[in-house]
Amino acid sequence: MFSSLATKLALKKVGLSPDTFNFSSPANDPPPKDRKNKDPNSPVDDDDENASAWPAWMTVKNLPLTVQPWLSPPPPPIPLAELPKIGEQAPMDRDRKVAIGGGRCVLIVFLRCVGCAFAQKTFLALRTLANRYPNDLTCIAISHSSAPATQKWMDLMGGAWNVQVVIDEDRSVYAAWGLGLGSVWSVLNPNTQIQAWKEKGWLGNQVAVAIQRKGTAGRGLASYQTGGTGVIDAEGPVTVMGNKWQNSGAWAVNGSGVIVWGRKAATADDLIDLDEGCKALGL
Repeated sequence: MFSSLATKLALKKVGLSPDTFNFSSPANDPPPKDRKNKDPNSPVDDDDENASAWPAWMTVKNLPLTVQPWLSPPPPPIPLAELPKIGEQAPMDRDRKVAIGGGRCVLIVFLRCVGCAFAQKTFLALRTLANRYPNDLTCIAISHSSAPATQKWMDLMGGAWNVQVVIDEDRSVYAAWGLGLGSVWSVLNPNTQIQAWKEKGWLGNQVAVAIQRKGTAGRGLASYQTGGTGVIDAEGPVTVMGNKWQNSGAWAVNGSGVIVWGRKAATADDLIDLDEGCKALGL
């Protein structure tokens, strides 16, 4: 897979060479273990041997924050529901993070990871609608990136304004609305990569640098801490910056809590027309 053009482009975006994942390359092989002074009668430490077979970069927590979103994230804490259908009541998430109903129309948007140019376009479109219909429409943006990363990203875009931003780092709200992980094709298909190459709104590097500064990464999110090197301590892939494979989507819900419009994004570059959602709500 790593020899394909699409993947080479994706790896170039995060600053990695395609050869990084070539496990057969002699450059990635560890040097032979020195046994000169080892007692020949002592048993071989199998765990030691296996550990030394992996290159140092394979330690997940040492990977840059801009690379972490490409790794497979942990599953959400609840089973993945079916995608909502038009005419059905809007799903209720487990922790009641999202308030829908009460006689007010809602436009809810599930974002891709922070720093994504496609997510940026979607959020700015949502913010425009929130400012256009402040008395008639509640606009909600769901982010599965961490609170510090989401806040920094919002700041770089000029703020959330009238949009309610909900942090859903464990992706339980995404799962309640039927949004799981996308396929390799949905992210790395040629058309998406071409569109990504044309976009200029990639803010991921700026967000990663900002939240790795001393005293910043843990602000508002106690589960993440950084040392002097700026490496975030965690077991397995961290979700600070969100995940590239997470599906996005958008739905419009009327004042009775019934879905009148919406769908899941087909690919990473699929920009759902939020104006259509407003039309379906009669705005």
